[in-house]
Amino acid sequence: MSLRIILVTGANGGLGQAIARSFLQEHSENFVWLGVRARREHAEKVEQEFSGRARCIELDVAQPESWKLAVAKIQAEHQRLDVLVNNAGKHSDALLATMPPSAWHEIISANLDAVFHGCQAVLPTMISQRGGRIVNVSSLSALLAPSGQANYAAAKAGVVALTQSLAKEVARIGITVNAVCPEWRLDKAGR
Repeated sequence: MSLRIILVTGANGGLGQAIARSFLQEHSENFVWLGVRARREHAEKVEQEFSGRARCIELDVAQPESWKLAVAKIQAEHQRLDVLVNNAGKHSDALLATMPPSAWHEIISANLDAVFHGCQAVLPTMISQRGGRIVNVSSLSALLAPSGQANYAAAKAGVVALTQSLAKEVARIGITVNAVCPEWRLDKAGR
């Protein structure tokens, strides 16, 4: 396996860090861009641990312009982008009857719109390369929606459907698109 250029969003969180580390440990030539927004202290630890093979990049996943800038920077440096892991996301739980419309829109934007923007931003590069991998992180909530998570479950179910449709659109040109629904458990310390 040769060098792969990888972008992992939500890289300041525990799952994002684990994904980044897995790619970095998989092959000594992999280079991982750690997509972060405001908080980056945990992503910076990965950057330091794998000095020269990982770097933080400013990325507001809900903003198409931020995606364009990030992908352009990666392209300028490496002339390629092989893997996108759309991992960023967040919760704002409430019962549907009392959920403020702002909570609905914020969670749909952070969890579904962000995946749309990310896929759309990397596709021109992957199409020109005639290959690439997109992994969209969904949730078990997409399949087994708990009460109080109508917004999050709907967004993550949308990620699954978006992934299925996009996979059919780009398979013939060597791009694979998959969704994963991890079960993320907190340890006893709440991390």
